[in-house]
Amino acid sequence: MAQNRGEETVIVSLNEFRGSMQHPGLSLVEAYWEGLREGRLVPRRADVDPRGIDQALEFAFILERIAPGMARFRLAGMHLNDLMGMEVRGMPLTSFFVPEARPMISETLEHVFEEPATARLLLAGERGLGKPELEAELLLLPLKSDLGDISRVLGCLVARGDIGRTPRRFTVTETRRNPLLQSAIEDHYDPRPEPPLRNVEPTLSEAQPLSLHEPHVPFEHGQTRINEPRLPAERPYLRLVRKADD
Repeated sequence: MAQNRGEETVIVSLNEFRGSMQHPGLSLVEAYWEGLREGRLVPRRADVDPRGIDQALEFAFILERIAPGMARFRLAGMHLNDLMGMEVRGMPLTSFFVPEARPMISETLEHVFEEPATARLLLAGERGLGKPELEAELLLLPLKSDLGDISRVLGCLVARGDIGRTPRRFTVTETRRNPLLQSAIEDHYDPRPEPPLRNVEPTLSEAQPLSLHEPHVPFEHGQTRINEPRLPAERPYLRLVRKADD
């Protein structure tokens, strides 16, 4: 793509240009999810309030993990229904993709749930009779369920172009994943060397934790328990002296 700046012509890579495009709806959903984290690795599904993304609701959705590499729509905006020409609630995310792309979608979902990670995918609509060129972006952001496991996704899908004849399914042209644990480590990395260890006796809090459960050791009369230290003999305060009979 050529852009004229006065007498100067600047050549911009079309791939770089497309990679930099982002619909405002995706930016809004991602910023909202980041705000929900509040220093946590992943926010909870119960924290999501539709009013926080009201300007992007038609593109937003919630996924529920149902099996490894499989997730279904629990909630979905009207834009997703328009792309499929039907209600998509209850359908798997892979239904939006051609068969050749579904293994990649399943693999991406596993990264989102297991690492956990965020994912952004660039998509191209399958061409055919009554199906004009269609490009789309997909955003997947992990959430915790009420049980505390990472089994939900807050997502956003935006297509650009005429939808044409439905259903419209996509291929994947680019995938970008961002592992959250790695990002957290990089954000808190301190390049300064650690101070040398002090040669001091450990305090009680630093020592090996004590257990309240001790094994039962049988005790016999006249026998000292194993590993029980002997106490030093003490001189008695009184001593009984018996006089022998004459």
